[in-house]
Amino acid sequence: MNYIQTMASRSKAARPEIANASSVQKNEALLEIAHALRRSKAEIIAANELDIKAGQARGMSESLQDRLRLDEKRIEGIASACEKLVALEDPVGEIIGGRVLPSGMTLRKVRVPLGVIGIIYEARPNVTVDAAVLCIKSGNAVILRGGKEAINSNKCLMDIMRRAVKLAGFPEDIIQLVEDTDRGIALEMMQANGYIDVLIPRGGAKLIQAVVKNATVPVIETGTGNCHAYVDATADLGMAVRIVDNGKTQRPSVCNALETCLVHRSVAEDFLPMLKKKLDEHNVEIRGDEMTAMILGEQNVTPATEEDYATEFGDYIIAVKVVDSLGEAIEHIGKYSTGHSEVIITESLFSAEEFQKRVDSAAVYVNCSTRFTDGEEFGLGAEIGISTQKLHTRGPMGLKELTTVKWLINGDGQIRK
Repeated sequence: MNYIQTMASRSKAARPEIANASSVQKNEALLEIAHALRRSKAEIIAANELDIKAGQARGMSESLQDRLRLDEKRIEGIASACEKLVALEDPVGEIIGGRVLPSGMTLRKVRVPLGVIGIIYEARPNVTVDAAVLCIKSGNAVILRGGKEAINSNKCLMDIMRRAVKLAGFPEDIIQLVEDTDRGIALEMMQANGYIDVLIPRGGAKLIQAVVKNATVPVIETGTGNCHAYVDATADLGMAVRIVDNGKTQRPSVCNALETCLVHRSVAEDFLPMLKKKLDEHNVEIRGDEMTAMILGEQNVTPATEEDYATEFGDYIIAVKVVDSLGEAIEHIGKYSTGHSEVIITESLFSAEEFQKRVDSAAVYVNCSTRFTDGEEFGLGAEIGISTQKLHTRGPMGLKELTTVKWLINGDGQIRK
């Protein structure tokens, strides 16, 4: 067996313990993890600092360093997310349908864990904890493969969590970390049929495309977020500035951050200078079309290319385009969007309804920031990621999205004729 097959064999052996555990037992494990994280803040920060220094030596951007960094506040947030998960209803065993058949047999459809989940992600050490605790609560075993940029942080977090689940009475191998960051090991995960039941990539477009291209294990695509805001002709321009600014600058490295702003021609001359003034506070680079450059001045706008409109920047950069109609905005989004999150700012009920009906993304907003596309913000607790595909789930992936179904049929001797 190769490296991943060996790990996955241990996961499969441990899986029944978590799959058949009670809600009380699983919650005790989550609370142990939360307590252990709080007790180990200094240890976690020291390990994280090794990753930060290595990233700085490689010339890592500020936005990527922000993704990677762990401090006391963020560790407390991660621990609190574990506790919030305790309060959520356990989906395993939920009866979601049933009936008595004409033959007299009873039929029930119940939620059950997916099995052994593999997760490949990038420089986000908080994902190590979020993914592990979600899988524990939903009764799954998990193998985590983070990026080399966060290897010290991830090893530290995993060691802490494995000790915690052991204290709670579970085998440590219900959660495992791939410590070999060689890309060949990631390929082993993608092709571990019979060992890993489903693979979830979480990260940028290149990572997700690589997994989709190479995986033979079933994949749920998450994360790539080329998100759009459309400022309609009837928009409250002050509101539009706040929403676009929040979507772009509050945390530009995340998948629900805005990358493109489309503006109706009738309000462009008023709105774009207002937006630029606000974005200048964060030194946001504007890449725009000819009309944007005409309004803001060519010296203030980098000419936008086709590639810019298709790019998830993950940085303080925004693409801007002036459009003639709602229909043109929807057409642009249909061409370039990754199907994550889009927003219209409008006072028109017709425009709002048309936008939500015709834009085919996982989350479609009216008059509020795309930054809300998040499992916790949606009341789902921590999330594995945002699914941008349509099978087997779409949008924020919380507990229920980490289950499948089983049919339970009870009879008293019926046979098929």
